[in-house]
Amino acid sequence: MITLSLPPIPTLILCIFVLFVGIYVNQRLKLLGNSNIPPSVTGGILFSVLTAALYFIGGVQLLFDMQVRDFLLLVFFSTIGLAAKLSILSSGGRALVKLVAVAAVFLILQDIIGVAIAVFYGVHPGYGLMAGSISLAGGHGTAIAWGAEAEAAGLYEAGTIGITFATFGLVAGGIIGAPIAKWLIEKNQLSPNLIEATEPHDIETATVDVEQDPWDLSAILTVIVLLALCVQLGELANQLLFKRNILLPGFLTAMFAGIVLTNAADRLKLPVSHSAIAKFGEVSLSLFLGISLMSLQLWSLASNFTPIIIALLLQTLTMTLFAIYIVFKVMGRDYDAAVISAGFAGLGLGATPVAIANMDSTTGRYGPSPKAFLIVPLVGAFFIDILNASTIKLCLSLMGNW
Repeated sequence: MITLSLPPIPTLILCIFVLFVGIYVNQRLKLLGNSNIPPSVTGGILFSVLTAALYFIGGVQLLFDMQVRDFLLLVFFSTIGLAAKLSILSSGGRALVKLVAVAAVFLILQDIIGVAIAVFYGVHPGYGLMAGSISLAGGHGTAIAWGAEAEAAGLYEAGTIGITFATFGLVAGGIIGAPIAKWLIEKNQLSPNLIEATEPHDIETATVDVEQDPWDLSAILTVIVLLALCVQLGELANQLLFKRNILLPGFLTAMFAGIVLTNAADRLKLPVSHSAIAKFGEVSLSLFLGISLMSLQLWSLASNFTPIIIALLLQTLTMTLFAIYIVFKVMGRDYDAAVISAGFAGLGLGATPVAIANMDSTTGRYGPSPKAFLIVPLVGAFFIDILNASTIKLCLSLMGNW
């Protein structure tokens, strides 16, 4: 076996080329683009297939330096924290509170199912968390982040398993969302509230700030300073917590630092370009996923194929039933509730873009739902990661950590 190791900068350069490949393939294959599969996922998985072929055919194993990836992880979760402005969150009202509560229950249910499957197959319950909310509701970023924590604690290939669930969950969430809404709407003979649909409830109106030009130099420098502060304050918080025997991943403390900083800036009325924050988040996540996915060792999944498929099918079935019988009823049994159910299916198995695509497909056929397009993105953008982190820590404490 020949082992080739790439240092940090060549790894980053190769990742960028992999992203360009993903963009090209998504543009050529409309199924991938319409399914909201990120280019980093497309390109990264294609490259990992290539490395698997090199491993089996040529006896060559590629290893990548992960220093850049680990830093990008901190940056990405910092952008999530910096986007969590209380002034925006308060615009969702009671419907937002209901959906957050529903999401909290579902995350626990998702982890219970994952752990139960792991116990049934006689493996460590930590693998069950990787087959639960870590990868499905959390997505690729959360799967890789917690996967690294699990592997450091001795769970072999936990990150690879998490990425597998996150990828298939992304597809499954896009497949079941619109059919769920169609069944609910036609079964209950629902129609949109046209009066409410004409009111200015769009999510863009929830923010009253005058947005800076995201490419303005002062705006970019301000965001860079805030991101650096998030990373540094998160590290300091971890050091203080460690002295008290409290262990938290670095990306969580960086995210919470971002929440504090953005709301402090909001209270002091300091100008912060949230478009620039979103762009930094998009770039850091794409590069982070690209490096993580192109370093996958797919050959390690062969022995776990059957339990992975069973877990994916059970989680998809659970999501379908939960959206129909819980989300729809709690959110009011009306047309908006049906559209929200479609969005929740995308959110619970995939990511916010999948949720939006599900709702867009539904409203394009049956009519508008401003309420759904307000609260589902708010839950996906702000609450799901915070709720998921709390749920995971609760499960780990009950399990006695990894």
